[in-house]
This record gives sequence, C-alpha cells and structure tokens, in this order.
Amino acid sequence: MTDTLPIQLIVGLGNPGNKYDNTRHNAGQDWVLEVAKSYGISMAAEKRFFGLYGQGMIEGQKVHLLVPTTFMNLSGQALQAVSAFYKIDNPNILVAHDELDLPPGTARFKQGGGHGGHNGLRDIITKRGGDKSFHRLRLGIGHPGNAKQVAAYVLKKAPTDEFISTQRAMDNATRYLPDALKGRWQQAMNSLHSQSE
Repeated sequence: MTDTLPIQLIVGLGNPGNKYDNTRHNAGQDWVLEVAKSYGISMAAEKRFFGLYGQGMIEGQKVHLLVPTTFMNLSGQALQAVSAFYKIDNPNILVAHDELDLPPGTARFKQGGGHGGHNGLRDIITKRGGDKSFHRLRLGIGHPGNAKQVAAYVLKKAPTDEFISTQRAMDNATRYLPDALKGRWQQAMNSLHSQSE
C-alpha cells in the first residue's frame, strides 16, 4: 500500500516519573516530546486523557500529540480516551515505542502488526478490541541477549554512545514525519529506512 489515511494522533509510550527519564523504554515518549518541541506544540497534563496532551500544526496539518502518564502496561487507556473524544480511528493513529528487535540508531515506520511482547502495544490492542491496524514508529534499543535480562535492560538509561545514536534516529524520524502525517506512508518509510544504520 503506497498511500494511507493522514495521521491525526501521535502517541509516545513510556513510564511516568523521574526515575524513568531517558530510560530505553521511554524512547517513544521522548520522541513525541521532541516533536512537540520542534513544532512549538505545548504539552500539558490532561486528566481526562490520562496523559500529557497537546495539539497544533505540523507542516500545515492539525495533529494531536499524547504521552500517557499511566504506566506502560496501561497505555491503551490514554489512547482510547483521546481517540474516542476526537473520533480518531486506528488508521489515523501513530504509536511511537521502543523496539528490542532493532539495534540502537535504527528507526522504522510500520503499518499494523502484533505487539511483539511489548506491554504498551499489547494494552493498546486490547483496548482497541483487538484492532492492530494503527501505525507505529519503532525506535531500536537493541536486545540484552537474554530474555531474563529484558525487564532490567529496558528500564536502564542507555550509555552515551547509544543515547547519541538513538537521538540521531529520532531526528531522522522527525524529518520524515510530515510525509507520514499526510498519508504518504511508503515515501516516509523509504526515506526513513534509508537513513538508518
């Protein structure tokens, strides 16, 4: 599929609280906050949406930004609240999240798919009645090599070189976001994937 419906809602997954700031699991949240900063969109706590919420214009298109302030495994609550209020369907939603299966410094747009063991995605899919058709931005954090180490690994801050690499991937994702927002999904994917290490 070359073109899709325009993206109206961008959600960045993470855990709330200072102890989780800049941890690998918060990559999605960090990216959405960077997008807000880049485009001058104010984010403020909104109780009815269970998160930080803002709306503004990106390249002439109105967009809603959301960072759930529930814990990761309840991410769907916030997404569901915003999407229900503004009547936004799954094909118009982009969820940014950390991805164990991609190395640091890699960012990939993806259309639909399962949760891959990610608790935030799992809860969103559940809250959306099993509908997996929302778009994703997968931000690579790498894998510790042992499944038993994953929980501790994702909740740690990345070392400096990895952090810089991830930041570069986020910057690339922001650069090609306007194409995705306008529904030029294939173009956005091709451009972003050609930038990844």
